[in-house]
Amino acid sequence: MIASVFGGLRQRPWTALCVGLLTSVAAHAASAANCPGHPDAIGTSRTIVVDPRAHPIIGTMQYGKTLPLEDHEVVLTFDDGPLPKYSNQILDILAAHCAKATFFLVGRQANDNPEGVRKVRDAGHTVATHSQNHPVGMDRLPLDRSKQEIEQGIASVTAALADGTAPAPFLRIPGLRVNDGIEQFAASKGLQIWSADFPADDWRDVSANRVYDLAMQRLERKGKGILLLHDIQARTVEALPRILRELKARGYRIVHVVPATPDRPATPTEPQQWLLHPPSEMVAISRWPKVPKFASAGPAVLPVPALSHLDWHTTDLGVRAARRGRGVPLPPAALWPRQTTLPPAGTLAALPVPAASIFKIPESARMTLLAASARRATSTAQARSTEVSAKLAGKSRRHGHAAAAQPPASAGQAEQTPQSAGGITPKPAAQAKRNGRSVRVAGLKKR
Repeated sequence: MIASVFGGLRQRPWTALCVGLLTSVAAHAASAANCPGHPDAIGTSRTIVVDPRAHPIIGTMQYGKTLPLEDHEVVLTFDDGPLPKYSNQILDILAAHCAKATFFLVGRQANDNPEGVRKVRDAGHTVATHSQNHPVGMDRLPLDRSKQEIEQGIASVTAALADGTAPAPFLRIPGLRVNDGIEQFAASKGLQIWSADFPADDWRDVSANRVYDLAMQRLERKGKGILLLHDIQARTVEALPRILRELKARGYRIVHVVPATPDRPATPTEPQQWLLHPPSEMVAISRWPKVPKFASAGPAVLPVPALSHLDWHTTDLGVRAARRGRGVPLPPAALWPRQTTLPPAGTLAALPVPAASIFKIPESARMTLLAASARRATSTAQARSTEVSAKLAGKSRRHGHAAAAQPPASAGQAEQTPQSAGGITPKPAAQAKRNGRSVRVAGLKKR
């Protein structure tokens, strides 16, 4: 059945382009202004049609691509339903805001509550699938078991719809636990695996305020994308109205996503639109003023200097080099400059005079350069001050160590002077004799 849905997607380019443009224009009309009785509703700004075979995996939580959204556009998705107690309340909240979403339904839930599946369809939302039994570690299951989970989930939701139609070929793996085998199987069936761009962690044991905070904080960091929520949680029911109101207050827009069919071709897009942040948005822009072309001040010209005007003093270069050399002399080389053909005397070449506007710097750039110069000057002064202080501190430490290394003089030593009473310094021999040692002088022993 899935193959039959996508059997006739190939259309002529011009037909696809025209239909896509008409769909986009019509989608913009479905806004908050067309939500009767709810003037403060956020509404649905537009609907985009995607071809799962052209883009089999999306969502930057796991993949490099996401839906082709513009800045401040959000796609709402809900997992794990339908569960009457909470799913019906989610549908009522979305209806009050005229906001469309995509519901990834569990096959077992659809079997237990087929009416809930039809309510999602009748409200104009996209019905997608989320496996049959929601296994937690689907990536660890044998591939045959994973295939069975996917196919049974689609069959159960198809049976619950009970109108001969199949759900959208959009698939979200439980817990986003995918592997290469699952991705290849899904692609072979024409299914598009949806990850997400940011979750609100509403499946965890957190408060509704925390769900709101996480949704808005992560959306602000991304700027756009697919929001992952669950329609089986009381905290999600409580947080959703506040999330929708805040989305509108901050200028965000809701986008509805539907699959392409033979009668509904995919919305024309460019490859870079499937990136969360195209490269063109991340290229640095130079702040230095650019001169588009060389500007001349006028007809005035300046003479070009000739080589004969330059005094190189190289006439005795070879002689001095040979005089200094002590090794084997090298063959003489021609002096520089070598033979050059000079223009005839009196012939002057001319260059255009640069205009003064070339050397003008914009005021903003000038202030930036002045500020940078001031910072460099301050840094240099601080570095010099630190260096001088370090030198002074080093000298003080050296003087302190020298004073501490010199032993203090005793009282008797302090009274002695290096000279005798007559002002004559004692001889070494006499000093040694007083110390009880004999001294040899010129080979004789002094007695």
